[in-house]
Amino acid sequence: MPTGRVKWFDSDKGFGFVTGDDGEEFFMHSSSLPDGVTVHKGSRLDFDIVDSRRGRQVLRARLLDAPPRVRPNPEKTADMIQDVISMLDDTLAGLRQGRYPDAEFSAKVAEVLRHVADDLEG
Repeated sequence: MPTGRVKWFDSDKGFGFVTGDDGEEFFMHSSSLPDGVTVHKGSRLDFDIVDSRRGRQVLRARLLDAPPRVRPNPEKTADMIQDVISMLDDTLAGLRQGRYPDAEFSAKVAEVLRHVADDLEG
């Protein structure tokens, strides 16, 4: 599997170019990246290549130098947990009275819970 670096990539347009370690350049569309992965100039990749009508291009890419995950300040996570507790208390009170929260409130609770889980997993 060849390796190389991103020469440039425009995430708004959804494409860019990769320079292989051998110096050959390849077109890369955003669909060749795993879901949720973003790349920048200089990002190191390994990739599969396919011959297309427009030349050789990256079929699948994998980021080799993923940046280390930076955990937020613990006080920020503590504040989010306090918010979750308040939101869940409100939700519990409504459920005990026989009503589910509205869709907008439910979405907010779910979003905050996801962020807390991500922060705690590090």
